[in-house]
Amino acid sequence: MSKVFIHIHSGPELVNKVSLGLLVATTSVKENHDVTVFFAGDGVVNMTCLKTGEFVGKGTGDVKEHLDVLRENNTPIFVSKLSAEARGYDESILDGYNAKLARPHDLLALSLDADVVLCY
Repeated sequence: MSKVFIHIHSGPELVNKVSLGLLVATTSVKENHDVTVFFAGDGVVNMTCLKTGEFVGKGTGDVKEHLDVLRENNTPIFVSKLSAEARGYDESILDGYNAKLARPHDLLALSLDADVVLCY
């Protein structure tokens, strides 16, 4: 089992990148890897996806469905506090997920601790 760290900094305007990153995350979870996801920059907006069909990649799936898999598997999710605040979001963006707000030093520490780092 590998530690897989997935950093998503793209927002819904790059939905194919986002959904691909989340597809890799959910696939890694299903293969029993130790997965952590970190949303930063425009990527924090993806945490606001509340319904199926809202953000859908071409051939890479539905962002909401991927987020549901991460929620159901209690996958750790970190959301950049600075990015969230700059976009008008507060801690309520974390509701329903095994998630917490994080700082740049957390991003660095999680990256250094992982076996694999993938960025989308």
